[in-house]
Amino acid sequence: MSTAEEFIKERLQQREQEGLLRKLSADRFPIDFCSNDYLGFARSEKISQAVATMLEEQDYRNGSGGSRLISGNSVFTETTEADIATFHNVETALLFNSGYDANTGLLSCLAQRGDTIVMDELSHASLIDGARLSYASRYTFRHNDCDDLEARLRNARGRIYVVTESVFSMDGDLAPLLQMAVLCRQYGANLVVDEAHAIGITGPNGRGLVQQLRLEKEVFARIVTFGKALGCHGAAVLGSVNLRNYLINFARSFIYTTAAPVHSVAAIACAYRELERLDYQAMIQERIGFFSELYQAELPEHNIVHTPSAIQTVQFNHRVQAKAAAMALQQKGIDVRAILSPTVPAGKERLRICLHTFNTDQEIEMLITELSKLKTT
Repeated sequence: MSTAEEFIKERLQQREQEGLLRKLSADRFPIDFCSNDYLGFARSEKISQAVATMLEEQDYRNGSGGSRLISGNSVFTETTEADIATFHNVETALLFNSGYDANTGLLSCLAQRGDTIVMDELSHASLIDGARLSYASRYTFRHNDCDDLEARLRNARGRIYVVTESVFSMDGDLAPLLQMAVLCRQYGANLVVDEAHAIGITGPNGRGLVQQLRLEKEVFARIVTFGKALGCHGAAVLGSVNLRNYLINFARSFIYTTAAPVHSVAAIACAYRELERLDYQAMIQERIGFFSELYQAELPEHNIVHTPSAIQTVQFNHRVQAKAAAMALQQKGIDVRAILSPTVPAGKERLRICLHTFNTDQEIEMLITELSKLKTT
C-alpha cells in the first residue's frame, strides 16, 4: 500500500471511530424537512414547463462548449444577468457555476497582499476557502458580534473586506447588517454579503436581506445563489460595472471553467420570473410562523432555536443524540438530517429543519409531535 493510501485509510478510520464518517446516501423520506428547496421551485411543474418553452426560443445545446471567454457566452446569458441586476437594484450581475465558485472566485482574486479580510466565524466554508486562497491577512470575529468586529477593524490594514452571510446556513439567524454597514463606513471597509439563504425568503419578493434593509448602496458585493429557494443551480456576484469587469479578468473560478449550459441559465431566468409573479415570501413566512406557534405551545423546554428564516434548529449536546433523533424521525417518514462536527462545533450538534411552502399543517404538526418525544439533553 502506498504512503498516500495509508494516510487516507488512517484518516478515514479515525473519522469512523469518532462517529463522524460522512457517507453519500440516496435515501429520501416522504415528508421533506431537509432540502433547501424552500419555495418548492425545484419540484415545480409550472417552472419546468416555462423552462422548456424558453428553450424553444434559444439555440439550445446540451453543453455550452467552453468557458464564457471562449465559446460559452451568449446574448441570452448576458440578458439574464442584466435582468438579475435589475431585480436586485444593482449595476451588474455575473453568473458563476455555483455558490462555491462565486465565493472562492470573488475573495481569492479581490483581496491582495497587505489587505485584510475580517469574517464572521460562522461563515460558509466557501467564503473561508476563498479568503484562504487570497494573500490577504485573515481574521474572524465572534458570530454577529459587532463589538468584536470593530476591535478587528481597528487593527486592519490595507483595503479591508468585511465578510458575512445575511442568513446563516446552519443556524438560520440573521446578520446585523445595519450595524455592520455603519462600522464599514466608519473604518472605510468594503462589505461583502452572501445572500444564499436569504433569496426568496426575505426582502420584497424575496430579494434578500440587503434590499429589505435598503442597504444596496452600502454593500460592495453580494453573492446570490440559485440552488436554494430558486430551485436550480448556479450563483451570481452582484456589484458595480468595475467589479464585474475585474472578475471577468481575474476570478479563476470564472475564467477557467466551462460555462453553464443554456438550460441552466433558462432555469435561473424562469425562477426569477416566478419570484416576481407571486409573493412567495408571505407564503414561507406563514409556514415559519405556524411552526413557531406550535413549538412554543408544545415544546417550550426543548432546545429549539427559532429564527425568522426557513432554517430552524434543535440543539443537542452530543453527536450520538443528534444522529439518533434524526433516525427516529426518518423512521416516521420525516426527512430531517443531523448536522455534526466538524460542520458545526463539537457539542453543538443539531437537527437542521428546513421549512417549505409545500409543507402542510398536518406535516408540521406531525413533526412537532415527533420532536416532543425526543430528548435533547
